[in-house]
Amino acid sequence: MRHAATAYGKIAKQTASPRELEADLLLSAAARLQAIRDGWDDKRPELDSALLYNRKLWSVFVASVMSPEHPLPAPVRQNVANLGLFVFNQTLTVMTNPQPERLASLILINRELAAGLLGRA
Repeated sequence: MRHAATAYGKIAKQTASPRELEADLLLSAAARLQAIRDGWDDKRPELDSALLYNRKLWSVFVASVMSPEHPLPAPVRQNVANLGLFVFNQTLTVMTNPQPERLASLILINRELAAGLLGRA
């Protein structure tokens, strides 16, 4: 039964729209950061890995929206790029002075953008 669920999950990801896949990645990154925030004492060693994952994800988003061929209107692309810069700066802040409450903005941005991508905003 577990193999069927795994197979279904793989197929679902293959047939999901790009927006759904992006939202899924953002939610996954947010969940990792939230788990670390919630279990700070035990999960603190996972922080660097989770921050790196989130930073790589945002690097792809920023690079994508800065492409002149990107279909989004220029003001929306600029807003995403500005969010990306905030994410990069906040990531550096967390890395240089790790505190669980500093993860809140990264978690919120990922969740809100995912909601927008899924049409729930």
